[in-house]
Amino acid sequence: VNSRQHPLEIPPPSGKDWPKEEEENFFLLDPDRKRDVLPQPFRMIHKLVMQVFEDAVEIIEKREMLREAQKRKVQPIKCFPTAEFQVTERANCLAVSGKYIFVGLSVGLAAFNRCDLKDVCAWDAAQTEICAIHASALGDECHVLLAVDEMGLAWLFCFHKESFLLIKALNEVEDISQRSPCVEVVLSRGGDYAGILLQGNTEAWLEIYQLPKDSWLTEMEESSGAAEELACSERRLSSSSGGTFLLQELPVPAVQDDIKLDPPELLLTVRPPKPITGTSFKGPLDALKEVGDGSMLGLGYNHLIKDSQWELQEAIFCSTYQEYLEAEGVTKEEMPRYATFHFLLPSRILMGPEMEVEPDIPVGIGVHWYGNHNFCLYLLNPSLKDKAGSDLKPDVVWPCAAPIACSAVSSCSRYLALAGEDATITIWDKHLGYPLSVTAILEERFIRSIHFL
Repeated sequence: VNSRQHPLEIPPPSGKDWPKEEEENFFLLDPDRKRDVLPQPFRMIHKLVMQVFEDAVEIIEKREMLREAQKRKVQPIKCFPTAEFQVTERANCLAVSGKYIFVGLSVGLAAFNRCDLKDVCAWDAAQTEICAIHASALGDECHVLLAVDEMGLAWLFCFHKESFLLIKALNEVEDISQRSPCVEVVLSRGGDYAGILLQGNTEAWLEIYQLPKDSWLTEMEESSGAAEELACSERRLSSSSGGTFLLQELPVPAVQDDIKLDPPELLLTVRPPKPITGTSFKGPLDALKEVGDGSMLGLGYNHLIKDSQWELQEAIFCSTYQEYLEAEGVTKEEMPRYATFHFLLPSRILMGPEMEVEPDIPVGIGVHWYGNHNFCLYLLNPSLKDKAGSDLKPDVVWPCAAPIACSAVSSCSRYLALAGEDATITIWDKHLGYPLSVTAILEERFIRSIHFL
């Protein structure tokens, strides 16, 4: 039997469960502060470990962002060589035409077969270094080559039946001191025309040649037929003589050394545009007689600008802006020494109403000189050779707002791209004769080259 000896009372609270005064608001405290109760070495170690962890997370996030950005980019295709071939000398340049690869070497030229990469033949008669080479196919077995050596001499070759045939050195003269070096060569597609840019002591000019490729093909076919007949006759004589004999074919290169092909014909000589000067006519009627056009309105006395007026204008300009001219160091304008030119296929601008042309043969050239605003078009008209003594004038001039830095023509020859020194690119439709678009690049940029893809 349980019997109470004391009366029933509420027991007093225990002292250990009482909250202390400083812990009354314990639910408002930061739980991270519990680490502060650790000893000093452990707190330092904990801080270093957390810093390393945070730095590692940042590095991982940056790498993930770079990996994602790299995935979004277009990955370029890595191309590895499928074959290689060895050349005997140092290779400076190369050109591909048909199934042959022509390489300009430190001494002469070499031709390789593109199928088996074997050496076909070489030319080193002049013992000169070839620095630039252009090639175009005239047929299945015939190719025309235009090369420039280290001395600025332009060599014209014909490659036929796996042998080189030298036609002519275009700018060769007897007196080497009077030679004008060639700095640029262009060969039209199909081998109908060739152009070379020559530099003299004080000026530069462009020479356009017409290549008689039809007569070349005829002569080489006839020479090949004669070589085969000669080889057959040699076999007959050897077989008729009896005894042991060795069948040998006459080497084609030895026969082709005797072939003399017709030299190219100088068609045009294009010089830089001259600066604007005053008129040499005494009156408007003299100018109209020179033009030969009977349509006029008025007498034209107010439209003649004489040399004295140009001199007066220049004197006024120099006196007004003398301090600026001295500060900038402005000098007189010099004649341009370099030009870029292209062969152009037929279009509405370069074709007259009565002209009969073929769609794959160029009918004109486009030229722009360094530092000049104008893109000049010239017709490849054989009748112009009669005017060799007079200065050749462009048939069409396309002016630009800034000097032309570089240019490019599309493969179809319809579109022309002109890049100015003010970092603007203009795309022209050559058939219609108006610009399609004008694109401005970022400021302080200079466009050095432009190409159609």
